[in-house]
Amino acid sequence: MSDYLDQVVRFVCQCKFEDLPQSVVDRSKQVVADTLAVMVAGAQEEEVKKLTALLVKNGVANASSIIGAGVRSEALKASLINGTAGTFLELDEGNQFGRGHAAIQVIPAIFAVTEEVHLSGRDLITALVLGYEIGIRIGIACKLRMSMHPHGTWGTVGAAVSVGKLMGYREAEMRELISISASMSTATNRRTMLEGGTVRNLYSGLSSHNGLLAHYLIQSGFTGEHDGLKTVFGSVVSDTFDEEQMTAELRTRYEIARNYFKRYACCRYNHSAIDATNTILAQVPGGRILPDEIVSVEVMTYSLAAQLDSQSPCNMLAAKFSIPFAVATRIINGHAGISSFKPSAVQDPAIRALSLKVSVAEDPKLTAMMPKKRPSRVKIALTNGEVLTAEAFINKGDTEDPYTVEEMKEKYFELLDPVWGRGKAEELYGQVMDLDKISDFNQLTARMP
Repeated sequence: MSDYLDQVVRFVCQCKFEDLPQSVVDRSKQVVADTLAVMVAGAQEEEVKKLTALLVKNGVANASSIIGAGVRSEALKASLINGTAGTFLELDEGNQFGRGHAAIQVIPAIFAVTEEVHLSGRDLITALVLGYEIGIRIGIACKLRMSMHPHGTWGTVGAAVSVGKLMGYREAEMRELISISASMSTATNRRTMLEGGTVRNLYSGLSSHNGLLAHYLIQSGFTGEHDGLKTVFGSVVSDTFDEEQMTAELRTRYEIARNYFKRYACCRYNHSAIDATNTILAQVPGGRILPDEIVSVEVMTYSLAAQLDSQSPCNMLAAKFSIPFAVATRIINGHAGISSFKPSAVQDPAIRALSLKVSVAEDPKLTAMMPKKRPSRVKIALTNGEVLTAEAFINKGDTEDPYTVEEMKEKYFELLDPVWGRGKAEELYGQVMDLDKISDFNQLTARMP
């Protein structure tokens, strides 16, 4: 009788593009477009540009693209840099059930290999669906230690599965690949995001890099244990691993179809507090409250979000993981987009002063609603004695309250227009939406500036 991992690798190896529901294919294209945009925009950040300059001394012809930088390099370097760039703005998609962000951890490795080996758009989509599937299922099956950041952990296995699928691995090889890549997870640190340690942005790049490296190890004759997945995610980075979650509804439930997209440029744990704040502001004349009119803002939320309570974040990353700052910058700037979390906003005296008026605490009743809900309750006390209150239980952008295709296109163009211009952005969007018709992925990347 086969074990759970045999069932997983059999599914991965046997699955073909033709087996995928059209809704899953369509969702995958949206994920590719969204991830492409966040990588391009993130590549313009100074740290990413400097890292690219240090790692890529001379462009390599017929290799993998450093997205948004206009150069090519070896696949390992491309996957590392692209994965790192895609998390800088905190706008990459995610999955609430796996409690993490799968696409930005697997797509850079997929792009690098698909481009280097001249594979098709259908190959890319299939690898994305499967790598995303296995990565998220690991996230569901285990409960990572609270001290760990989810980037750089199960995403490594997801990236490896995607690469193995692209390279035509058979079942025995795929099982070995999964076991090896599980042991290449990183000792990630959740404190980095709270303190503004931007090394955290590297974690997703390491997932893609190490997942691809696991493929090279297999080709070199390296081996793993019989079930490295269960060992690592059941006793090393987590104390529990539910094997049944790895196979539940396999072939009928696709995790990429249960993902969420983001329009707020900050940690998703902030989003329900921002949504509740939006509801309050929509009810006041003119849709605005002046900072001087506010006595206090009280945010009650679930356990994970309650950790994001810093009232004086030190830099852009820390601001993205601060509910007080996110609520304050939303009230003052009128939105929670990229500019609301830029260094200039982080140092804005008015926003910093309002952040000090925002308190955050856990409500156990709200915590009990996880993971299906990510609730927050916001109460704003005004100087005139009025108290405004609103709740949000489902983040805007979640599967239960998704953004429309048009809203996601708006985000795509907001990110790409400043970098590549509307004409090029529109051309590439059309290519991504026709990805299943492209015989060689280089047909798309060759059009990138």
